[in-house]
Amino acid sequence: MARKVFFSFKYDDVERAKHVRNSNAISADTAYGFIEAADFEAFERQGDAAIEAWIGAQLAVTTVTVVLIGANTDQSKWVKYEIDQSIARGNGILTIDISKIATLNGEMTDCCNVRVRGYNHYLWNSNYGHANLRTWIENAAKAANKA
Repeated sequence: MARKVFFSFKYDDVERAKHVRNSNAISADTAYGFIEAADFEAFERQGDAAIEAWIGAQLAVTTVTVVLIGANTDQSKWVKYEIDQSIARGNGILTIDISKIATLNGEMTDCCNVRVRGYNHYLWNSNYGHANLRTWIENAAKAANKA
């Protein structure tokens, strides 16, 4: 089943997040939460209420939230907000360590300690994210009774 999935990540990790999005594990029309820099900057200029409204509109059409975790995700108030809103909505949730996905410059980082208690956590590279993302998403949906 094609799930509508919200991807939560710190914008510093957009390159790695796009790697996950473009992995062909899910179709582009079912992925939400991706925003271009210029669009995000426009929302930022409008203030927190505009960002919250955008997040709410994105989450409203999803059943699963995938939190992509890099080195500094724990410093993002928006990732925390997206997690809180996803829990409140009853979305299935999973976290994925994307810190070992190399950037275009070949850089890798360490993963911060963001985890969502009671939900599964995976390592993109070590747990074969390309092959398993669909299964992880489906398992998160089932765990949240979103079957």
